[in-house]
Amino acid sequence: MDLSRQWLNDYTTVTVSDKEFCDRMTMSGSKVEGVSVTGAGIENVVAGKVTFMSPHPDSDHMWVCKVDVGGPHDLTIVTGAQNVSVDDMVPVALDGSTLPGGVEIHTSKLRGVMSEGMLCSLAELGLDTHDYPYAIENGIFIMREPCEPGDDIRKVLGLGDSVVEFEITNNRPDCLSVIGLAREAAATFGTEFADRQPQVKGSGDDIKKYLTIQIDEPGLCPRYTARMVKNIKIEPSPAWLRRRLRASGIRPINNIVDITNYVMQEYGQPMHAFDYSCVGGNKIVVRRAAPGEDLVTLDGNVRKLTPNMLVIADEAKPIGVAGVMGGGNSEIVDDTKTIVFESANFNGTSIRKTAIALGMRTDASGKFEKGLDPEGTVPAVQRACELVEMLGAGDVIDGMIDVVAAPHVEKTVKLEPEKINALLGTDIGRDYMVKVLEKLGFTVTGDDIHVPSWRSDIEHYSDIAEEVARFYGYDTVESTMMRGKTAQGGWNEKQVFENRLNSLCQAMGFNEILTYSFGSKTAWDKIRLPEDSPLRQALVIQNPLGEDRSVMRTTPMPSMLEVMATNAARRNPAVRLYERAKVFHPLPDSPLADEELWLVLGEYGAGADFFQLKGCVEAILRDARVRTVAFVPESGEAAFHPGRCARITADGAAIGFIGQVHPTVCQTYGLEAESFYAQLNVPAMRAHQGPERTFTALPRFPAVSRDIALVCADEVSVAELTDTITAAGRPYLEEVKLFDVYKGAPIPAGQKSVAFSLTLRAADQTLTEDHATETMNAILTALKEKNGAVIR
Repeated sequence: MDLSRQWLNDYTTVTVSDKEFCDRMTMSGSKVEGVSVTGAGIENVVAGKVTFMSPHPDSDHMWVCKVDVGGPHDLTIVTGAQNVSVDDMVPVALDGSTLPGGVEIHTSKLRGVMSEGMLCSLAELGLDTHDYPYAIENGIFIMREPCEPGDDIRKVLGLGDSVVEFEITNNRPDCLSVIGLAREAAATFGTEFADRQPQVKGSGDDIKKYLTIQIDEPGLCPRYTARMVKNIKIEPSPAWLRRRLRASGIRPINNIVDITNYVMQEYGQPMHAFDYSCVGGNKIVVRRAAPGEDLVTLDGNVRKLTPNMLVIADEAKPIGVAGVMGGGNSEIVDDTKTIVFESANFNGTSIRKTAIALGMRTDASGKFEKGLDPEGTVPAVQRACELVEMLGAGDVIDGMIDVVAAPHVEKTVKLEPEKINALLGTDIGRDYMVKVLEKLGFTVTGDDIHVPSWRSDIEHYSDIAEEVARFYGYDTVESTMMRGKTAQGGWNEKQVFENRLNSLCQAMGFNEILTYSFGSKTAWDKIRLPEDSPLRQALVIQNPLGEDRSVMRTTPMPSMLEVMATNAARRNPAVRLYERAKVFHPLPDSPLADEELWLVLGEYGAGADFFQLKGCVEAILRDARVRTVAFVPESGEAAFHPGRCARITADGAAIGFIGQVHPTVCQTYGLEAESFYAQLNVPAMRAHQGPERTFTALPRFPAVSRDIALVCADEVSVAELTDTITAAGRPYLEEVKLFDVYKGAPIPAGQKSVAFSLTLRAADQTLTEDHATETMNAILTALKEKNGAVIR
């Protein structure tokens, strides 16, 4: 909703700056998305009067003009426009001026003649002929607005209005109007709200002689109000009305169309005008569309109607889709003499379904579908007639037809200050509550709050509490202790742990995926799951969507591989994915399942290899403080490459596995690149968490470094050597780092060379050479005895 602050001042005067206005309106519940100023891109453009013109000496179509811009001398300006004459008032962009779109104008030569500015067209000012109908589209803007040479063009053209964009929630359709937002602004700033009523003089005659209205669907049209105007004069609207529509994002058309759009913006009540001569039988019927009916709407398209759609019809045919768009067969044209103003209330759900089915969402349907005030039809049609008389657009026929098929029932809510304060944690007085509610249009009598018809969102005392709180100020509510057994908020330990895993995976470049918790039995064969595997025991879904979603998954691997395969098929060269996936295992003698949560990682493409993924897993386990992690080579997992798979343990208990996906499995899923996969049991990780990290001061004593190169059998893993070094190096060994693995001459076949860098340090003394030698001897002895490793 775009709100013109100049228009707002018709109902309440708010003089604060745009920033303060936006801030305070947001804090009181009317969220502001942004603010703009009409004509903001126009700088240093003034009104000028053409005083002299002569043909350009070196051009057959250009003119050299002298233009009075209120300065000490006339400017020389060259133009190619052919619609300029002496004494015309024109917009002049001076040297150093800017125009919409960031265009800058500077003094320059045009075919040898110095031009000290530029005469502007409508388009160059960001306007068009809908804003100024008397102007021509292709040519200099010859202004008729009263002005003097040198006047700022923004002031001359009525620009400079602040337009505030509001985000209106669906429960507040009353704020989709100038009046609704003015009421909110008056309550926010403590100003008076001018709740004026339209005044219509009329011109005699009686509408009942011309028209009858019949509502066949009271459930879809609770109210239909109409007035008529004769002797219509179709012409452009006055400048003030055009400016207000333009500021609201609505293009001016002509006085009658502009009046309906103006009322819709001001009152929030969509209106439509029919050509009375096109209403067959002088009767309007609100009914469902008949089977097979169609209608050419105002946009020129043929709309196929169904009985689920509400239409406005005459005795023989539809003349409009109710609440969406009028029909071309009743469109107002230049020779229209008499019109019918429609101001109706329709069922929001019906309008939304119709608009979606026809593919024609309009401003009117967008308002109706939110549920409008049924009491708003009469003021809106009265305002339209008032504007007709104000603009001299026709003669308003006396009388109004107001058919109320479903009367509005007033709602009453109890005013309970104690309950409101208990809910808010405040100590607000009853008088303040009453003052706020009355500012918003509520009526309070005793303990009864009479809810105005436009506030359909008010149902309960908690709704009243919200109204009070947003004007009292959420930022002024003091902190209080929780009362009674109010639950403490925040994340529990399990949620904190899982959220930390989520953040860590994203920090390492993995993208989260979310897959179905059910799958297909064929997926077990795709990952080469053994026939006797307990993972083939799954819960069967009684009403599956299809065979591929017929069982609850027992392993998350197929889901991850399917997503990786989809990315590969769409030529994504490299992916890193993760998921917090649940699996389901049947429980004996129970229809329920044992649910397990796994953290699943998958990757392929540039840079992806077993050790990179292993490093990511190690980082996750280290951050989660999982104790005594080990990677044990595993060759029995059929889904993985037999030489590149490991079982992950913590304190000796299995918590997951990692490996390169078997080439056969990759081929089954259409993965051409080497793919890698890991999964970690989240509850098991939590069960093996170590203590919270504590602060350790920086070492006071220096470290001693030693490097050793060992020769051992090829089947001895680096992890085994590291464990032996760590155990034998106590108490002085601080860190072990692998820096080289070598195979080849002169190392004998079947053996390898492994080199480590060791850091020794004592917390209470400087280590001597004897300490270091003693520790290194112990390490070498243990390596020889346990791993058969000797110094190279």
